[in-house]
Amino acid sequence: MTVRARDMRFDGTQAQNEIYISGESPWPVGADDWEARAGEKLAAGPLGYIAGAAGAESTLRANREAFERRRLRPRMLGAHTERELHVDVLGTESPFPFFLAPVGVLSIAHPDGELAPARAAAAAHVPFILSTAASHSIEEIAEAMGDAPRWFQLYWVSNRDVVASLVRRAAAAGYGAIVVTLDTLILGWRPRDLRNAYLPFRDGEGIAQFTSDPVFRELLPVPPEQDPLVAAGTMLSMFPNLALQWDDLAHLRELTKLPILVKGVLTGEDAVRALAAGVDGIVVSNHGGRQVDGAVASLDALEEVRAAVGPEATVLMDGGIRGGADVIKALALGADAVLVGRPYVYALAVGGADGVSALIQQLAAETDLTLALMGARSVNELDSSWIAASS
Repeated sequence: MTVRARDMRFDGTQAQNEIYISGESPWPVGADDWEARAGEKLAAGPLGYIAGAAGAESTLRANREAFERRRLRPRMLGAHTERELHVDVLGTESPFPFFLAPVGVLSIAHPDGELAPARAAAAAHVPFILSTAASHSIEEIAEAMGDAPRWFQLYWVSNRDVVASLVRRAAAAGYGAIVVTLDTLILGWRPRDLRNAYLPFRDGEGIAQFTSDPVFRELLPVPPEQDPLVAAGTMLSMFPNLALQWDDLAHLRELTKLPILVKGVLTGEDAVRALAAGVDGIVVSNHGGRQVDGAVASLDALEEVRAAVGPEATVLMDGGIRGGADVIKALALGADAVLVGRPYVYALAVGGADGVSALIQQLAAETDLTLALMGARSVNELDSSWIAASS
């Protein structure tokens, strides 16, 4: 019998008590510890690619500073012995108010690549969003996850036939939504990667969605197995797509009946325009600071977007989520759920699928305990009244 996320009960005290009783923690605890341990395992190129951001990395810092500016307002004696962490986003359920964000080229963090977090997410019933820039195919991840919830993130490359093929494959493989990334139509200026002259796609990493795609393969003079460099070059040649416009979303709507979300929205105006174009949800995101240096923090943009689209629209956010308090703050400021990126990638580098499972449990426990200590019974109660005004 399939366990529904809404029927799962989770108590964060159990996770911390297990550590106290055992006398030691088998894993790093907290985002900073996970990152530090990952830094000991990864070479300079992969570490810079994962940890780095655009330009002077001011957007990366702004994401964290935005959370620091907001302070929680706990309420006492609320008789909240049980908490409800479950969320339902466009028909996709999660026992916790977070999904695993789409992160490309996970094979540079661990040999198992996307398979490891997909399996960890499936075990926890947490939705996993698979990147177009993955080292394992749409179908491989679907097989690994069974009937567990998953979405597909789409990089809209310049070849529309390839885009259509990717979307149809995702629908056929049981993915529950398409998440179109709008902010990466070309790569941002990333000094860490440039210093290391490190671009994993050049070496054939992260292109499995393309090399497994029948339409893409027809474009190649020889199969990618015979000449992976040609395959990589062909993929890179169709990646820039600055000609994409809002009107093009109508074409995507014709390709699939799945819910469509757009990721990379940072203004109220764009959020309203996206919904008018027929999308089903907004992901407020600055790509973890990896695209535009000096951009607005995702949490700041979240407030603007929610105000612009009203309470009924589906809005998620990513960028800067490092702990349970961050999850609570984002939900209170208007997110229906958040996406967690770098923390689970660091956990992947440290311990593969087991590391990601540990990170999920830790984040869920911290979120639950923070909710309890805030005096709330459900994440659905949260609104801006739980946040002190930023200064």
